[in-house]
Parts: sequence; structure tokens; C-alpha cells
Amino acid sequence: MSKLAIFGGPKAVKSDPGDIFDWPIITKEDEEAVLDVIRRGAMSATEITLKFEEEFAKWQGSRYALAFNNGTAALHAAMYACGIGVGDEIISPSVTFWGSTAQVFSLGGTVTFAEVDPDTLCIDPNDIEHRIGERTKAIMVVHYLGHPADMDPIMEIAKRHNIKVIEDVSHAQGGLYKGRKLGTIGDVGAMSLMSGKSLAIGEGGMLVTDDIEAYERAIVMGHYERFKDTFETEYLRPFAGLPMGGYKYRMHQVSSAVGRVQLKYYDERCEEIRKAMNYFWDLLEGVPGIKTHRVPENSNSNMAGWYAARGLYREEELGGLSVTRFAEAVRAEGVLDCTPGCNAALHTHELFYSCDVYGHGKPTRIANAIRDVRELDNSLPISEKIGSMIYAIPWFKRYYPEIIEEYANAFRKVSENYKELLEGDPGNPPKLGGWHFFKHTED
Repeated sequence: MSKLAIFGGPKAVKSDPGDIFDWPIITKEDEEAVLDVIRRGAMSATEITLKFEEEFAKWQGSRYALAFNNGTAALHAAMYACGIGVGDEIISPSVTFWGSTAQVFSLGGTVTFAEVDPDTLCIDPNDIEHRIGERTKAIMVVHYLGHPADMDPIMEIAKRHNIKVIEDVSHAQGGLYKGRKLGTIGDVGAMSLMSGKSLAIGEGGMLVTDDIEAYERAIVMGHYERFKDTFETEYLRPFAGLPMGGYKYRMHQVSSAVGRVQLKYYDERCEEIRKAMNYFWDLLEGVPGIKTHRVPENSNSNMAGWYAARGLYREEELGGLSVTRFAEAVRAEGVLDCTPGCNAALHTHELFYSCDVYGHGKPTRIANAIRDVRELDNSLPISEKIGSMIYAIPWFKRYYPEIIEEYANAFRKVSENYKELLEGDPGNPPKLGGWHFFKHTED
């Protein structure tokens, strides 16, 4: 390998990447679908949304699909669908976007944080059961960065304790766990479909379930026009006509229109993404300090659209070189988006420790709780150091082998010359990552 670019050597990435990173793929078909909605003035209607839901449910393999204006709303409704209320608890990984958990406060509930597995980056099934309390109602499983969580032991725990499982599929739409579609394994699945995701429709969310009661509870939360006195869930009928949650959560029909087109081609496009990403990792197999974040081969699982792709960092294999210095050197080679870290651990933010959101006179996280769940936060060492263990890799959308090889060579080059980087390594800052970490076209 030649001299590192950070010290004046030639860059490993020399070619124009072209459209290899462009996403979403918008065609004339998407544009015409949007224009049809706009020209008819049907932006706030529901006929396109209903068709999208029907097609989505069929694709997902769920009995019901319910569209929302964003993924945060869909996850909020999923909590309500599972009966989360005043004094109830959910268990969630601490390493996730705040939209997986923070809405529980508005339901009068709270969150207990669990550890993540250092290889999958998803909730660690071995760290769940001892966190279950008298008021635990659900486990929030996040298929983080496209990697399926280990659902079999999680479902066994939930069944044993008679609690619900919500799957946050925002990073992994269409992904598989042992041949089963993510979002169909737990009681309810919910996901974001915003423009930065792998299934990108503009701004929107979707909830899926096979349970009629959960589906109807999700409707009454914020879909007033669908809340009828003909519901099968009898105790809901007397309140028909107005949203019980007081929210207006329906999807904008421009998003629905784009969603219908995107869904038609999504699986095919994801296959190419996975081909490209797997090729990248194959090229780096066995390179010191660099560990793949992907599912095992022949597991009948997959990484969906490989959203916000990351690699695992093993500094001990590179003489203790910090991930900050490693990523800096990779960026110098032409991989401009190689940054350290991911979502910072939520339990370290004051919102989940001291903030009194609703004027209870005490921190909201314990305002309605029967125990101080914050006391469990001191047993999350992986979550607290996750920023030093992970870095961004290119998210290839097309299989262009020659381009991918240049990017892989950048990582290999830095790894093989790591000793040159040890001198002057400033180390990692006290905190890596953030609360709104992933960058999209428009924040």
C-alpha cells in the first residue's frame, strides 16, 4: 500500500462515484403519482392511502397496515395499541433514536433501558429479563442499522412474562429474521418511511399487526375519520367519532402516492444494495480492526436495505488506535462520510434522568412509576461506550464493483498502516455520536 493520504500520499478513492449513493430513486412514475394527487387537490384525502395500506399489508404479510404521518407517530400508536398507560413500563435498547421510546411519556408510562449486543448492535436478549418489573407491559425491539434483533429468545421471554413485543423496523423495512419478515414476529410492528430511510416515501410511517384490537386501538389514537361505532373492539365503540389520543396522525397523500410506487420496486432495489454491501465486506474479510456488521451467511436472515451502514471497530487489533483517528485517516483517503459513532445512549441524556416535561414536580421518567427505573441505568457499559466501537461505511445503492473496490481499499490501506497513525493520536472525545445522529437531505 502507498503512503497514507493523511500524510500526503495518493487517495485510495480516485473515481467519481456517479449515482452509486443516490437515494431514493425517483422516476417519472413517482412524479406522475404525486402530480395526480396535487392536481386533484387530494392531499388530505385517504383513497390513495387506503390503497397503499392494502398493498403494504400484502407485501409485509400482515393482516392490517395503518399509515401515519411519520414513524414517530406510528411507534407512539404502537405503544398505545399494546395498552401502555399511566404507570406502565416498556423495555428498550438505550442505543436507538429517541423516537423508539420518548413518546411513552405522553402516555403516562416510562422506559427501562437494556443493553445492546456488541456485534448485532440490537437489544441483548440476555439483558432483558432482569429488567422486567411489576408494571412492564412491552419490549421495544429495534432492528438497529438494518440488523435483525435475535427475536426467538425475546419472544420466549415475552411469552413467559405475558408482555407485548413491539418491533421498530425503521432501519430494516423488508428485512428477514430466519425467513420471517421483520415486523411480523412481535405483536405490533411500526416504522418510519421518511426520505432518508431505505424504504423512502417522503415523510411517513406505517404500523402493521395481525391483532384486530391492536389495530383498532392504533386507529383511535389519531385517525378520527376512521373511528366508527362498528369497531369489533366493543369497549372502544362508545367513544367513536373523535380521536381518543387527541392526535391527527394520517399520512399525507403525496407520501402515499410515492409509497405505492417505491414499494413496487423496493425488493429488487434492496437486492442490489445487499449485493453491493456484501461485496464491500467480502473485500475486507480478515482485515485487522475492521469487523463486519451483517448477518451470518446462510442464516435465512438479511440486512434489508442496509440503512445507515456501519462497521464494528476493534481498537485492540490496531495497537489501541482511536476510532476517531482511524475515521479521520479513512476520510482523507476519499471516504468522506466515514465518521465515528452512532446514536448516543439515551439513558445518558437529561431528558431521561432529570427533566420534568409535564410539570409533575419530579422527573417525568419516574413521575408515574412504582419504582425508580433510573437505578438500572448503571449497568449499560456497552451502550455508554458504543461511540468508540463503531464507524460509518459507504452505503452503496448500486453494484459497481470497481467503485466499491476503491472504497474498500481505503479502509484496508488505513488498517495496514495503522502504526503511522498512533503517534499524535488525540484519542476519542468524551462523547461520540448524538441524539439526532444520521444526516439526511433535510433534518
